[in-house]
Amino acid sequence: MTETAPVHPVDQIPPKRHLVAFGLQHVLAMYAGAVAVPLIVGGAMKLSPADLAYLITADLLVCGIATLIQCIGFWRFGVRLPIMQGCTFAAVSPMVLIGTTGGGLPAIYGAVIVAGLAIMLLAPVFGKLLRFFPPLVTGTVILIIGISLLPVAGNWVAGGAGAEDFGEPKNLALAGFVLVVVLAVQRFAPVFLSRIAVLIGIVVGLAVAVPFGFTDFGGVGDADWVGVSTPFHFGAPTFEASAIISMLVVALVTMTETTGDLIAVGEMTDRKVEPRSLSDGLRADGFSTVLGGVFNTFPYTAYAQNVGLVGMTRVRSRWVVAAAGGILVLLGLLPKLGAVVAAIPAPVLGGAGLVMFGTVAASGLRTLAQVDFKGNNNLTVVAVSVAMGVLPVGVPTIYEKFPDWFQTVMTSGISAGCLTAIVLNLLFNHLPAKAGSAAQPDGLPGGGVEEGVEKSREEVV
Repeated sequence: MTETAPVHPVDQIPPKRHLVAFGLQHVLAMYAGAVAVPLIVGGAMKLSPADLAYLITADLLVCGIATLIQCIGFWRFGVRLPIMQGCTFAAVSPMVLIGTTGGGLPAIYGAVIVAGLAIMLLAPVFGKLLRFFPPLVTGTVILIIGISLLPVAGNWVAGGAGAEDFGEPKNLALAGFVLVVVLAVQRFAPVFLSRIAVLIGIVVGLAVAVPFGFTDFGGVGDADWVGVSTPFHFGAPTFEASAIISMLVVALVTMTETTGDLIAVGEMTDRKVEPRSLSDGLRADGFSTVLGGVFNTFPYTAYAQNVGLVGMTRVRSRWVVAAAGGILVLLGLLPKLGAVVAAIPAPVLGGAGLVMFGTVAASGLRTLAQVDFKGNNNLTVVAVSVAMGVLPVGVPTIYEKFPDWFQTVMTSGISAGCLTAIVLNLLFNHLPAKAGSAAQPDGLPGGGVEEGVEKSREEVV
C-alpha cells in the first residue's frame, strides 16, 4: 500500500471560513497602497471625481486578477506562492510626467503595455540571474524592503500624508491602540485567532475610530453598486518614444524588486524559488501589466507589505492569497464594497503596518544569519547596500538634480539597495582577489578555482 506524499504548506487549502478571514486580512494590508497609485496619478492629472473612482475600481479589479494569476498560475505564468499583486510605486513619477505633459492617459497606457511585453520577454533572462542572489544578497534586499516600508507605516500612523490633522496625538494614540491589540491577540489568543491578529486589530481599531469621528462613511452612499472596467475606457493607447523609454526603465526596477519579494516569500514558506519559478513569476508580472494597460490601470508588481504578513502570521498557503485576489475582484466589480474598505482610517492601518513591515526587516536579518561574516568582506556588502537603500528613504530629494532615468532607478530604495548588493557581491565574492587579500576568488567560470571549492563558497555566500 503506497502512502500519499504530504502536501506542502504552500499548496494546502485551509477551511473556507479561514480562507475568507486570512484573505480579507491580506486585502486590508495592501488596500491603501493599491489605491494610492491611481489617486496620486489621477490627482496630478486633475481628473474628475468620476474618472478617479473609475481608475480605483479598475485598479482593484486587475489587482485581483493579477494576484490570482500569480498564486494559482497557468502554464508558465505565476510563481505559485502566496504573493499579492498591486500597482508599483516606481512608476508613479514617470506616469505623472507623461500624463501631465500632453500625452495624457492614452500615452501612459501605451507605455505600460510595451513595458509589460518587455517584462514577459526578459523574464527568462532574470531567471538565469538567480545564482547572483545568494543569502548575502537576498537577506540584505529583504532587510532593505522592510526598512523602506516603515516610513509608509509612519505616515499612516500620523494620519496619512497630506492629512489636515497629520501628527495629531489622537492619530498616534489610535495607531498605538491597534498595535497593542495586534500584539495581544498574537501573544494570548488561540492559534487561529493569532493568525488573523492584523485583521482583528483593524476591525477593533475601526470600531473605536467610528464613534470618535476618525472616519466618514458618506462616500459609501455615493458609490455605485456595480461597475465594470471596459478596455481602453479613456481612449486607444498611443505609443510615444520618450514615454516608452521611461516605462522600460521602470520595468527593470520592478523586476528587480519583484525578484527580491519572490525570494523572500520562498524563504518564509520553505519553498525555494528556482530560476524557472522566478521566470514564471516575472512573466505573470508582465502579463498583468499588459492587462493593466488594456483595462485602464498601471504596472503591477509583488507587494512587499503582504510579504511581511506571510512572515508574521506563518500562514503559507497560496490559496489564502488567491482568496484575497477573489475579494479584490469583488471590490473592483462592486464599488460600494470598495468604498467601505476605503473608509478605514490611516492610523488604524498604520498600527498594523508597523508590525507587518518590521516583520519583513526581521526576516532579512534571519536570512543574513545564514551568512559567514568571518575573514571576508560580507559585512561591507551589507553595510553599503543598506546605506544606499535607506538614503533615498531618509532624504527623498537627494537625486532630484539627476536625469529622470537615474531618479527612476535610485529613488526606489529597494532597487538602489538591491543593485548595490548584487554589484558588491560580484566585486568581493566572484572576481579574482589580489594575492594575500582577505577575499578569495569565488570560482565563477574563469575564476581559476576548483569545482569543489567553488560549490562550498557559493553555499557560504
